[in-house]
Order: sequence, then C-alpha cells, then structure tokens
Amino acid sequence: MRFTKDHEWVALEGDVATVGITAYAAEQLGDVVFVETPEVGKTVKAGDGLAVVESVKAASDVYAPISGQVVEANAELGDAPETVNAVPESGGWFAKLKIADKAEFEALMDRAAYEDYLGTL
Repeated sequence: MRFTKDHEWVALEGDVATVGITAYAAEQLGDVVFVETPEVGKTVKAGDGLAVVESVKAASDVYAPISGQVVEANAELGDAPETVNAVPESGGWFAKLKIADKAEFEALMDRAAYEDYLGTL
C-alpha cells in the first residue's frame, strides 16, 4: 500500500490499483454521509478528481493518486457511505484503476514515510 500527501491510499494487485482515503482523512472528515464514485471507463491522470465525499463537516474531492482507467467503482458506498469511516483502508475503497504507469505507484510514500509525514501535520 502506498500513500499521498492528500491522504489517499493505493493498493496494487497486478496492474489494478484500488484507491481510497486513509484513516487519518476519514477521521478529519467526520461522519461521511454521501459518496460519489467515478464512472467505470473514466480515464484519470494523477491529481484529477476521482470521487467526492460529503461529511457532516464538508464536501471533499478525492484525487486520483495515479493515472489509469476506472475498471470498478465501489457501488456499496452509495447505500452505506459510513463504510468509509468504519474501514477506510479496506472496504471503504472508492475505485479500482487499471494503472497507466507503475512508476507513479512506486513514487508514492510507503506506510513508514506516510506515518512520518503525519507527524509533521
């Protein structure tokens, strides 16, 4: 699993990356009440908006940490957006991408580097 400074995570299996937000991000958002996942087939570049999360505090964009094409969206979040709070780094994922460039994944922070980064906030 790799992480961004915007608190997204990416888990890679073969050439498919699962994307979600970190436990830190979910905690900062508060209770998630709505999630908009991307359309299957959508192509994104790293940094593009991928999903939208609305909580009792605010609405936030979730950015694509890497480039690729959406091959699956987590439809369960439509009926159970609280899953993002309950299990943000597993069942609360937003989308799966067929990655365009594995080097983008490799350039992201590993868990130790992300934990160090959190210590600076």
